[in-house]
Amino acid sequence: MSELKRTPLNEYYHEHGAKLVDFGGWEMPVQFSSIKEEHTAVREDVGIFDVSHMGEIRVTGSEAEEFLNYALTNDVTKLTDVKAQYTTIANEKGGVIDDLVIYKLAENDYLLIPNAGNTESDFAWLKAIEGYDAVVENVSADYGQLAVQGPSARALVQKFTETDLSGLKMFNFVTDVQVDGKDVIISQSGYTGEDGFELYCKPEDTVDLWKLFVDNGALECGLGARDTLRLEAGLPLHGQDLSPEITPLEARIGFAVKVDKGDFIGQPALKEQKENGAPRRLSGFEITGKGIARTDYEVYDTEGNKVGYVTSGTQSPTTKRSIGFALVDTDFYELDKEFIIKVRNKDVPAKFVKTPFHKN
Repeated sequence: MSELKRTPLNEYYHEHGAKLVDFGGWEMPVQFSSIKEEHTAVREDVGIFDVSHMGEIRVTGSEAEEFLNYALTNDVTKLTDVKAQYTTIANEKGGVIDDLVIYKLAENDYLLIPNAGNTESDFAWLKAIEGYDAVVENVSADYGQLAVQGPSARALVQKFTETDLSGLKMFNFVTDVQVDGKDVIISQSGYTGEDGFELYCKPEDTVDLWKLFVDNGALECGLGARDTLRLEAGLPLHGQDLSPEITPLEARIGFAVKVDKGDFIGQPALKEQKENGAPRRLSGFEITGKGIARTDYEVYDTEGNKVGYVTSGTQSPTTKRSIGFALVDTDFYELDKEFIIKVRNKDVPAKFVKTPFHKN
């Protein structure tokens, strides 16, 4: 078995007794105190996550924009040097190879943030695209990344920088920011449904910045709370709600697909789905009986016909409901419609509900 990759905070985890797991080949904390406590801190105050396992891919060159517009589903020409974009890499069938955020750092200079477990495969996929004057580099080793999230996050980060953060809206970002004397990129983004920032820093500054925010009130949070928070906020997770077999239109992130921008990988398949409708639909549900639905549990109509499967499920710490996403036949979906989920061979009743499950 290959050795797990480690973030700059790995030694700190071991010293502070974090509960560690293998997450996509990385040794990461699933929790520090308890998932519920960490989750609540982000909903009510402020929490901090180590997201240094996320990748960073840099694309430069005179045709970097054209290259990325062909490689990605969203319209890269709409990017500015202060506004990031959520997008996907699709395969020829329109399936999601990865979902990611892209930053335009300067003219013909872009930074892509792929999911941790997909960084190397995304890099290889992009490198294989020919015919453009574009240089693709995996620069993940050059960055640490922290997410400071929650209603008190803005005030906390503002304490340590002279850059005015008050006007930053969702997906705005600023470069060359000094936070407690350390050079960072600050992005008003995150994966929790709360206000907050993601900070890209030098690897050697990661521990100092982590300690700075923790010493000033941020609760240390792990992957467990990150998952319950993102699901409550109705945000999909690649590998479960998104995959090479699920298109962005099926996953209801069609806003990240611009089928009329010109030629791009997956465009014919996605254009067809946009015009004629996707055959399946990622749909929010809550369990009305007893139980928690987990990934791959089967979904049936009340007559016993299989209509889909669960992609994500959890007990929501904020709403106290058992919630999740299911990928079901589009024709079957209807808001408030009741159906059955097989939970450990038991028929458990559930119904479709609106997402997000929680809105701040």
